Amino acid sequence: MKNKLISINETNKNRLRFKTLDKWLKWQEGLHFTAIELGLERCRRVANNMGLLNSPYNVISVAGTNGKGSSISLLDRILRNAGYKVGRYTSPHLLRYNERICINGEQVTDTELCESFDRIDRARGDISLTYFEFGTLAALDLFRQHDVQLAILEVGLGGRLDAVNILDADVSLITSIDIDHQEWLGNDRESIAREKAGIFRNLAPAICSDPNPPKSLIDCSKALGTPISLLGRDYQFDYSDNSWTWRSKDMCLEGLPRPMKYSDFQIQNASGVLMVLANIQDEYPVSIENIKYALDSFRLSGRFQIIPGDIPKILDVAHNRESIKALVKNLKMVSCQGKTHIILGMLKGKEHRQVIKELEVVADSWHFVSIPHERGIEAKILASESRTLNETKDVSEYSSMKEALDKIRKLSMPDDRIVITGSFYTVGAAIQYLN
Repeated sequence: MKNKLISINETNKNRLRFKTLDKWLKWQEGLHFTAIELGLERCRRVANNMGLLNSPYNVISVAGTNGKGSSISLLDRILRNAGYKVGRYTSPHLLRYNERICINGEQVTDTELCESFDRIDRARGDISLTYFEFGTLAALDLFRQHDVQLAILEVGLGGRLDAVNILDADVSLITSIDIDHQEWLGNDRESIAREKAGIFRNLAPAICSDPNPPKSLIDCSKALGTPISLLGRDYQFDYSDNSWTWRSKDMCLEGLPRPMKYSDFQIQNASGVLMVLANIQDEYPVSIENIKYALDSFRLSGRFQIIPGDIPKILDVAHNRESIKALVKNLKMVSCQGKTHIILGMLKGKEHRQVIKELEVVADSWHFVSIPHERGIEAKILASESRTLNETKDVSEYSSMKEALDKIRKLSMPDDRIVITGSFYTVGAAIQYLN
């Protein structure tokens, strides 16, 4: 365990720039000249001013295209079940910003966030920070304040130049790698994997849960002196309808509960998580009971989340080709006697046509919604893409999730189902409305 940092900057509550979380977040959105700016220098300088670089906790960094959130949630559950105090940082959120920073499974409060943002604001001086950088620094600050033993950090975009990478990972996990964020990371898996390998550190173990890892990822691990465990080479899994088995060179775990009944992809994620645990077992041992309980109780909002009813709704934050393929595979595993109505809302810069093409095989009707965000794409653009692929399908456009769900409820018949997907914003809007 690393030496703990004792000194903590105290906050004068009467001098907060803003007194509500909403005002802090709106201010952060316009503070920097661009919403995304990759690079570590500015964030590292502020972290250094706050004494955050010498972290008193051990760090597990998780990068990848798909599966990061699920892997982090499961890893967090298992470690907490074993009695360790864990900090979890993920992004984006579905309903509340507070979801991004959790201490022992509990979201931090508005007050804690406001006070942390104030400490960051004072420490930054004239250094400009993005919305994401503010959140990352707040997570590191609050983890220190709460004296966590382990921090599990989700890399927001790429790896090498992502704000999370200001801390050295004691263990790193790379989940599945696919084409996404091409304007920042490159147009092929080799280039993207090279960026994600930026979280590797010399002698610090790395795990990859992609069954087909790009060669560049392995080359980077060799160049950096990072011992890497690969799915299919150093560990593997087998599964049946009700259970699965995980094995490495040193151990074998049998009769494991499936993490989410209809998602084979979650077994792949869980397999990587178990390899992470195998690498830290000397310092953070967990029991088979800890593992089985976490697997059996594993649920995650917006990841093939089924809301039962006369017309069931399936919510999934899939937003790129690989995750949509996994969604389609899962949908085929769930019986549906009626029609499948797809509600799709997406962000700019995504592979809209490819996503629509993948969903075509299960869609009986299309319902496109506009996302009310500067990065959101208008429903009419998605509808146009859909019509060029298949002119015979029913296609509708909506300005809001409420409008879409109200309309589909009226036209749906018993045994139909509604699938809501395309982005965190789309699924978040649906959950908010359904609640």
